[in-house]
Amino acid sequence: MEMKKRINLELRDRAPEEVTELVLDNCLCVNGEIEGLNDTFKKLEFLSMANVELSSLARLPSLNKLRKLELSDNIISGGLEVLAEKCPNLTYLNLSGNKIKDLSTVEALMEMKMMKRKRKMKLVHLKDMRKRKRRRRTRMRMRMKMKQAQNWEREKRKWASHT
Repeated sequence: MEMKKRINLELRDRAPEEVTELVLDNCLCVNGEIEGLNDTFKKLEFLSMANVELSSLARLPSLNKLRKLELSDNIISGGLEVLAEKCPNLTYLNLSGNKIKDLSTVEALMEMKMMKRKRKMKLVHLKDMRKRKRRRRTRMRMRMKMKQAQNWEREKRKWASHT
């Protein structure tokens, strides 16, 4: 289903000015750009466009009240400076699963974060969160095994010295 049609379905007989949340996951973007979303969504606070084959944010309208933006599993590789201009109140951004390779791509967002020291923006830019959590758990288990082995060696030395 195309993005314009999905937006019309998600409105459910409401005016765009009334909508605070909009989920457009798994619909298709034509030419990798946003379609059907415009400046009339004035109260929009949460927008999810996960897995929509989005490659550019150039057509993103001004969404002044937007706080959370989900853009995971797309083909975005740059052009993130638009977010600082169009979404000034953004506090959460998920870019996992995109084609961003350099941290220089995210620099504009970091500047936005620095300008708002009172508001901390949580930037999620990880290929796969589950893999990272798995690796962390594995490291913790290995540390525990190493500590147990060291304690066991220490106990063996104590017993050897007593006999």
